[in-house]
Amino acid sequence: MRVLSDILLAIDHGDIAALTLLDFSAAFDTVDHSILLQRLQTTYGVCDTAHMWFQSYLTGRSQYVRRGQTQSSVTYLFCGVPQGSVLGPVLFILYTADLVSLIEDHSLSPHLYADDSQVYGSCQPTAAAALSSRISECVNDIATWTRSNRLQLNPDKTEVLWCTTGRRQHQLPTSDMLIGGVPITPVLSVRDLGIYVDADLSMRTHVQRTVSCCFAALRQLRQIRRSVPTATFQILVAALVLTRLDYGNGTLVGVPTYLMDRLQSVLNAAARLIFNLKRSDHISDALISLHWLRVSERIQYKIAVTTYKVLHGTAPCYLGPLTRVADLPRRRGLRSAGSSRLVVPPTRLSTVASRAFPVAAPQVWNALPEDVTSASSLRVFQSRLKTFLFQRSFSV
Repeated sequence: MRVLSDILLAIDHGDIAALTLLDFSAAFDTVDHSILLQRLQTTYGVCDTAHMWFQSYLTGRSQYVRRGQTQSSVTYLFCGVPQGSVLGPVLFILYTADLVSLIEDHSLSPHLYADDSQVYGSCQPTAAAALSSRISECVNDIATWTRSNRLQLNPDKTEVLWCTTGRRQHQLPTSDMLIGGVPITPVLSVRDLGIYVDADLSMRTHVQRTVSCCFAALRQLRQIRRSVPTATFQILVAALVLTRLDYGNGTLVGVPTYLMDRLQSVLNAAARLIFNLKRSDHISDALISLHWLRVSERIQYKIAVTTYKVLHGTAPCYLGPLTRVADLPRRRGLRSAGSSRLVVPPTRLSTVASRAFPVAAPQVWNALPEDVTSASSLRVFQSRLKTFLFQRSFSV
């Protein structure tokens, strides 16, 4: 959401943007124990007993392969953090934290999620060559850093995506970008943490992939429909279909109606399968019975909940801050000083910038009634929010 918002706002200002997705080879398995322990002590001040805990946790681990009654010899591990553990991703983040300042030194924006790393920047269309060169130099420096820290950047799996509106696609560079000595051809779509981003930011690929996966799951569920009680079948649909439909849906705010309709067709098909309805039967009563929000309201729900967390300091800090109307100096003497409304930043292209979280969040928030936004806890807010959106959607 943050990466997409930054790109959307840059394009709203008339720029084009470049997003580079880096790939580390066996990242978690190649973390050097001695370097990590030294970094914990030198950079983060972990010492004495706490440092001994980490040393005990990392060292002395072994592995072997067993097939049937045959077992290989035992090999002791001198690198790698345990995958599937709570500490594994945390230790990897601490190990690679220096990459943030390295990327920022090139006047580019970093965003790291465990071993998934994104580097992006924007410029005027006439300065695309300079931006491409800066990204190439940055990634080369990252490759040098990774080699000195026993990690390996995989240039063959590194992807580059140039972004702008559909009407300005002809302004995007098509030449290869040199990454680690390997020419990388810009692609038309990338998968970033499970979200597909298109060069024109239409989110068309993401919607198509989501709809395809959801209908594939529904076809499999149809085969067991008569063998499973309705209550159990509803749980299966929620787990295997609705989770896919809702994943990352905060990035879909403001997408065209025809894409929203395709997502809604999944929800309608799931409801019809649960109640054994025909395609010609009306779907509203089924959705009301299931107490399911329509897709557009599900997206608004995600944005509103994230906004509540930002305002109460429980969301990642990179999503905020959002400015309240009451915080504006010229408003402090007015009756609106006590308002919970948020300031909507000015934009140039409403169809582009309105999809960025700093713009979409105030718009969704300001459309909510006072009794919802003034909820005392997240649980109360979620309950009131769903009730409001449900009543507004179905007029019940």
